[in-house]
Amino acid sequence: MSRLPVLSEVPPAPAVGPLPFAAALSPKRLYVDTFGCQMNEHDSQRMIGLMASEGYVPTDSPEDADLIILNSCSVREKAEQKLRSRAGEMRQIKRQRPGVILALGGCVAQQEGDALLMRIEHADLVFGPDHLARLPELIQKVKTDRKRLKETTFLDRQDYQFPALTPEAPLEVSAFVSVMKGCDKFCTFCIVPFTRGREISRSAVEILAEVRALAERGTKEVVLLGQTVNSYGRKKQDGQIPFHELLAQVAEIPGLERIRFTSPHPSDFSDEQILAFRDNPKLCPHMHLPVQSGSDRVLEAMRRGYTRAEYLAIVRRLREVAPQVAMTTDLITGFPGETEEDFHETLSLLEEVRFQGAFAFAYSERVGTRALKIDPAVPEEERFRRLRQLLELQDRITKECLTEMVGQRYSVLVEGPSKTDPSRSSGRTGQNRPIHLDRLFAPGTLVEAEVVEAYKHSLSARAV
Repeated sequence: MSRLPVLSEVPPAPAVGPLPFAAALSPKRLYVDTFGCQMNEHDSQRMIGLMASEGYVPTDSPEDADLIILNSCSVREKAEQKLRSRAGEMRQIKRQRPGVILALGGCVAQQEGDALLMRIEHADLVFGPDHLARLPELIQKVKTDRKRLKETTFLDRQDYQFPALTPEAPLEVSAFVSVMKGCDKFCTFCIVPFTRGREISRSAVEILAEVRALAERGTKEVVLLGQTVNSYGRKKQDGQIPFHELLAQVAEIPGLERIRFTSPHPSDFSDEQILAFRDNPKLCPHMHLPVQSGSDRVLEAMRRGYTRAEYLAIVRRLREVAPQVAMTTDLITGFPGETEEDFHETLSLLEEVRFQGAFAFAYSERVGTRALKIDPAVPEEERFRRLRQLLELQDRITKECLTEMVGQRYSVLVEGPSKTDPSRSSGRTGQNRPIHLDRLFAPGTLVEAEVVEAYKHSLSARAV
């Protein structure tokens, strides 16, 4: 028999109170603020769907909300300070309307737990990613018991639930679908195994059922999501199938036009996964493959599990079988012990691969990670100098890649009206490049378009 997790309770705060009777009769409003990565964006969409089933309607203003959720990410720099700062902005709302519930979720909540409740006295609930599926239950317990709650225990495999797609969840042209949670890699710079736990995968049957339900609602693109998504199927348990077979079965679902996945790990790439970019017509010609550094010495210190040559071998093999695939990556500058020579090896990797884009960050310390014990530390000023130099190089390469696309035709999935010009549509190419069309199309439409102009990070095109 699986055991139910126990709620950790702390003394009630004066700010917590029952909703006034009049408010209970009016629509309940939910405000969700998301910090950071795609995992958190997906989790926030699930929160909105789960609370919609409880009668909550999303709002863009925390001043109007009955429930405020701040969904945090530990990966980005100064995430803890950002969460505390944002929570501090909610204090006045709580003072004016004591019935408002403030919930702190995500990786920072998991990492800090009781410390957040102590520092943010007007917070009512702190919950980790493992308990997202229980959010309605936790909110109800805050209301009923009028006590502040913390739930950050890690659940084992038999207790963990992937948040289900609810009928009330907002319709998305492109939707994330979790295939796993957590990570088993323990890279020396990364906090994820400590904030999202060890790897747990969904059964293929459950994944395919969710994709089918999304396609029936009108979703045209799914992004299979996992911390090391292409390790899915490696353990051959819990109903998993090899990842390339999962991609093939997703492609058979009627109504679905595009498939993406993020983020794969280089050490888990197989030739079958690479060949999928050639053989699976619904798999988008884009791969985001984090490399982090171009130096073997730094990669070893990071405990990444591959060398520069092995990473480049994946790139070469991919371009042999599918030359149209655009590549993007993740990079860190100023990792402990990184020399100027190491850094220049990273710059040379950018020149060699010619990534269309990169998420690059100066190294920042994370409590509990092994990198804290690696010497010598690179001075913070030097970390950011290297970051600026890297970004300047990547911006040049990105602009050159985009300029090469001018005059070419691409299939564009329309996501909606342009934010800057409502008479035009915005969408993405299969290479995941933002593109602005010359007129309006319904969201979800696939449009053939010719690129007429390249900007710094996006394109302008006319529908053909």
